[in-house]
Amino acid sequence: MRRLYESKIFCGITGVVGILIVAEIAGRSGLIPPSAFPLASTVLTDAAGLAADPDFLLDVGVTFLGWAAGLVITVLVAVPLGLLLGSVPPVERALRPFVEFMRPIPSVALIPLAAFLFSDFLELKVAMIVYASTWPILINTMYGLKEVDPVAKETLRSFGFGRMAVLMRVSLPSTAPFIATGIRVAAGIALILAVSTEFLTGGSEGIGTFIILAGSSPDGTALTVAATVWAGLLGLAVNALFVKAERRAFHWHAAKIGVQT
Repeated sequence: MRRLYESKIFCGITGVVGILIVAEIAGRSGLIPPSAFPLASTVLTDAAGLAADPDFLLDVGVTFLGWAAGLVITVLVAVPLGLLLGSVPPVERALRPFVEFMRPIPSVALIPLAAFLFSDFLELKVAMIVYASTWPILINTMYGLKEVDPVAKETLRSFGFGRMAVLMRVSLPSTAPFIATGIRVAAGIALILAVSTEFLTGGSEGIGTFIILAGSSPDGTALTVAATVWAGLLGLAVNALFVKAERRAFHWHAAKIGVQT
């Protein structure tokens, strides 16, 4: 029983249920007027209904199509670029100022500018995802290369292996867990940008577009919050899947971190 109470899943579920109960009581007691914010029970009912709504499911599919395309392109671009910058110091020193300048720029702030450059809505969404998701993968890859055991690299060089062979046989396998973590973080950012782009540019399909249209319906507030809840749940599911895949693929790395901490 004590182990159950200390479980992260149990504590998380208890916290969510507690917040929902408090929100429901606050709404029904008039502390939070239902006209200002819908009851928690109403939001949950609408969220359950959206799970069987074919239009909403189509919007979810459109959002995830852009998300997947953007994330795949990001990995294909950011990982090789991170390996280049992390393994060739002159290139890293030359491009580091540009990276540090571009990285802090809010991605959402660039959506109006990108709308002028990309006429196709899917291309616009993918471009914003690639821009925003590149940084965690790029930085993690560069950081991972710095953590590679120098003795292992020198040992391989002493046997006559060149720079590329050392990179592929030692550096890349050692950096892979860091790259995986960067991809997991980028996956969440990509989903945020997919929904934000749909929301701000007024596309014809997607979760963001559904939220905009829901706001104009008679029960707009509750439906909008319900769709937002689903966006959060989908983001949570994506992160959980990546965490599980990361732990299964690099369990040795997770165990090493656990021992050190």
